[in-house]
Amino acid sequence: MAPVSAIKEHLGDTKLYKTMLKIAIPVSLQNLITVGINLLDTIMLSEMGDSQLSASSLATQFINIFMICCMGIGMGASVLTSRFWGMKELHSLKKAVTIMLRFVCIFSLVFTVATILFPQAIMRIYSPDTDIIHYGTIYLKWMIPTYICMGFSLTCTIILRSVGQVRIPLISSVCAFFVNVFCNWVFIFGKLGAPRMEIGGAALGTLIARLFEFLFICGYFFFFDRRIRYRLKNITMRCRELFSEYIRISIPVLVSDSLLALGNNAVSMVMGHIGETFVAANSVTMVVQQLSSVLTVGISNASGIITGHSMGEGDYKKAQKQGYTFLIIGGVIGVFASLVILILRNPIIQYYNVSAEAKAIAYDLMNAILIIVIFQSMNSILTKGVLRAGGDTKFLMLGDILFLWVASIPLGAIAGLILHLPAFWVYTFLKIDQIIKCVWCYFRLRSGKWLKKICPADSEKQTTQNA
Repeated sequence: MAPVSAIKEHLGDTKLYKTMLKIAIPVSLQNLITVGINLLDTIMLSEMGDSQLSASSLATQFINIFMICCMGIGMGASVLTSRFWGMKELHSLKKAVTIMLRFVCIFSLVFTVATILFPQAIMRIYSPDTDIIHYGTIYLKWMIPTYICMGFSLTCTIILRSVGQVRIPLISSVCAFFVNVFCNWVFIFGKLGAPRMEIGGAALGTLIARLFEFLFICGYFFFFDRRIRYRLKNITMRCRELFSEYIRISIPVLVSDSLLALGNNAVSMVMGHIGETFVAANSVTMVVQQLSSVLTVGISNASGIITGHSMGEGDYKKAQKQGYTFLIIGGVIGVFASLVILILRNPIIQYYNVSAEAKAIAYDLMNAILIIVIFQSMNSILTKGVLRAGGDTKFLMLGDILFLWVASIPLGAIAGLILHLPAFWVYTFLKIDQIIKCVWCYFRLRSGKWLKKICPADSEKQTTQNA
């Protein structure tokens, strides 16, 4: 009976699953909408020719660096805010938000100035083609006002999620989806009497959608939210006593996410040097990979929020049990994603008009993804959810840097560029960090060393305790 009881304990209870689905489903839907926006943008702009489509894609790479930085800032802050929410320490929670928004302002200013002064230089980093540089510069100039809007709306969305408010961000994303698609249709093609702006119209459509998200999310967050009750005047509050704790928790998250993004770009560069057919085959598999990870993103967000709340309540034993539960859920989701890919791979590969060689490579890549997605699902829920919520951000930063840069990238380069191994093994080595991190993080979860204490920054309470 004892083993059966242990299994039931690790599987969690009905309350946990209800809370998880309440958070995970809206986040997953929001992520699915983002994938849909990117897909429709690509389809519309592809009618303007390869140069404009490529320019938009490459210019977006620079903007994505900013977004990843903001996600790192926001996710780092959410480790504190979810914990403080569990502690009912709203004063400390507001201070964490204040520090976060100040960092966002700094990063927004840096990227805005860089885009104003050096748009052509930025595009030259990605391509020497004069047409692509020309069109990319047009796109970037329209994007100048979006940095502060994206920074605030993205980080405020993450904070709202950390206290269980997931409906407002979902509504915002749904509305922004229709705004973006409609504005793209109007300004790219010159409909309803508007000028035909082509790539400039795509940028303008994105700008309008970002402004809408900013007004919707930040308007709610600063003026109507009744949970955190953060208001504009709180931006000036003193946060010195929490700053070192914020840096300790958040900076490793920022560094980890940024280096992970750069590492993924390096993986793409390795694929590019292998050959055009490999790149084309990988492009065929990208949609399947994105769709298969939608639910994992939602579950990882939910696991981080729930674990943070449990630790904020001081129930570390409960948080440890929840960690095992989420690991099992990650395995189940990974197997489900693998089955979905197995069912969809044939019709999807046949849908694309690529060479027979590219289709053959795509099949090999799909076979590798079938295995990798299981480990990726489990490790994503641990690294982006449970362990991060436990405050173990330095350990996770070390894992991201070590396994990606020391294992995946060099092994993938050797397999593809030197040994010329089959595509299955090249892709497996390029993603080997997902498997290694899964095993590594399991032992970290088991050790219990990931459960870090975080002290609230209420100076008055501290003074009373010291006295």
